[in-house]
Amino acid sequence: MTERQWTRTPLILSFPDNPNFTETYGFAGNSGHVNLEGQLMRLPSSTSRTVYIFMHPTSVLHLLPMPVALADAGLDVLCAASRYPRNDSALIQEKVAIDLGKWIAHAREALGYEKVVLLGWSGGGSLSLFYQAQAESPSITHTPAGDPVDLVHAGLQPADGVIFIAAHLSRAETLTEWLDPSVTNELDPDDRDPELDIYSPDCPNQPPYSADFVTRFREAQRARNRRITAWATDQLARLKAAGGVEQERAFVVHRTMCDVRWFDPAVDPSERRVGWSYMGDPRAVNVGPVGLARYTTLRSWLSQWSYDKSNAKGPLNAAKIHRTPVLLIENTADEAVPATHNPAIYEALATPDKEYVRLEGATHYYLGQPELLAACIASVTGWSQRKGLLEE
Repeated sequence: MTERQWTRTPLILSFPDNPNFTETYGFAGNSGHVNLEGQLMRLPSSTSRTVYIFMHPTSVLHLLPMPVALADAGLDVLCAASRYPRNDSALIQEKVAIDLGKWIAHAREALGYEKVVLLGWSGGGSLSLFYQAQAESPSITHTPAGDPVDLVHAGLQPADGVIFIAAHLSRAETLTEWLDPSVTNELDPDDRDPELDIYSPDCPNQPPYSADFVTRFREAQRARNRRITAWATDQLARLKAAGGVEQERAFVVHRTMCDVRWFDPAVDPSERRVGWSYMGDPRAVNVGPVGLARYTTLRSWLSQWSYDKSNAKGPLNAAKIHRTPVLLIENTADEAVPATHNPAIYEALATPDKEYVRLEGATHYYLGQPELLAACIASVTGWSQRKGLLEE
């Protein structure tokens, strides 16, 4: 089946929202509404009662290999964007969960689907777990910054199944494992601890790294995340106490792509390419303009990136999913997802209805790997049929 046989139908959802300050750029941020855009990809003749929803907190997914391949296989696919498409600088995870809930309700109530399967790819994996945990047992009424975002009364409808593909633990946990721990002054990225500056040729610690150094490195990464969290918390408290018009502040997080894994294959062994990341040479990405959390705000940091305060951490939410069937697919040569992440999610899942698939040699995007992409699609369809989520 080729892409020409199925069609893309643009979808727009709009619902009221009145934040205390503008957090998205342009008309949408000032209209008193949230406007969500998506694409429904399916055969014109489709009578399927099941739809697969792809959603990432900030990415737009409709051109990526995975959803296109599912549509090529004859499945109905909805690529749903959040209110923060292509810009996560002010993203609030709790609001993204509300957006996903709107898409699921639309799929059932307006599009007529009986079954909804969340397909969490990459950063969409932890989002799917966060959403499903809150849909099964809602508990959150405020963001980590203390702002009201009521998921308890948001009417979140549980999905009928969750698929976790090439997905990491969460944005907060993955960022922490990639934070450059050598940074000692957030206002001056050149002020660094030379013993932790592993990308410097003058660093006394070079690969292969000792176990003691890896432990020290990881502790320093968590400590840096916590320092930023403490600063953001203090800044918010100061702004609230001042009671003025300034309610939020943006800031830059320097050097966020530094990991002992990249240059020492003995650390978290996998089939990944040594000296490389999914965004290219990690030494260049570490100091470049594009990187996790490079531009963020006080509230977004606490919700999206804080190691201790984010509500969207993967294992935390996996442990709250008790009733939903879950399929995990690990790509063993993934340049973006550490090999420890998928087993950690699988172990944390409370549901007894869980399955695990390893695709040997598969990379994050399956570029140049049509056979492995096909194997992934076969795993998705086979599991869906066994679980009664897809017609034979």
